[in-house]
Amino acid sequence: MKKHVMKLSLLGVLLVIPLIAAEKIDDYAPKISKQQAKQYMKQSMMVLDKPLKKQIGGLSKVTKGVLLEIYTHHDRHSQQATLRQVMQEVGREYETMVSGLMMNNPEMAADAARRLANHRIPRGGLISYLKFEYINDEMLGGLDTMNTAVEGNAIKFAQLADKGDMLGAAEYLTPIANGCISCHQVFRGKPGLNSHIRFK
Repeated sequence: MKKHVMKLSLLGVLLVIPLIAAEKIDDYAPKISKQQAKQYMKQSMMVLDKPLKKQIGGLSKVTKGVLLEIYTHHDRHSQQATLRQVMQEVGREYETMVSGLMMNNPEMAADAARRLANHRIPRGGLISYLKFEYINDEMLGGLDTMNTAVEGNAIKFAQLADKGDMLGAAEYLTPIANGCISCHQVFRGKPGLNSHIRFK
């Protein structure tokens, strides 16, 4: 029953992400190579305990490939920040984007959007903070869609802000927020530290 509810929850969440998220992001190019991304992922695994390593190691090649692709778009990796702290930064960047729009400050808005798209990867990696039962191919199947809804649309926002089209950029605020909320509804439990990740 619980698994069935989880399936419906994930499906419902993905349906609320606007179709705008599926648009091709022309300049959303990788910031690091796949080889470099693999090294970062390997380093992240080193601070996890054995049960969590085994859980992540059991993911399919397809899911691991999606995670690897996501990592190639991030060249900022932290050995201190938790996922909660990274999300605090993401939230602040979103607020700065809104402020830039309100004050007609295109550069401020565009810079914040690009920082949001290239947010830090926390200590231990991204999915390490999920509940054990969520670290499987079924639950992570929509991760790429949600990631594109947030980061891909942030790049679209930045592109329009670069051109001074602040009204056009503003149209991407809701899809970005929907992507954030959708991901939270599926994956976020009580925010905080994860007992499977060593910090000492």
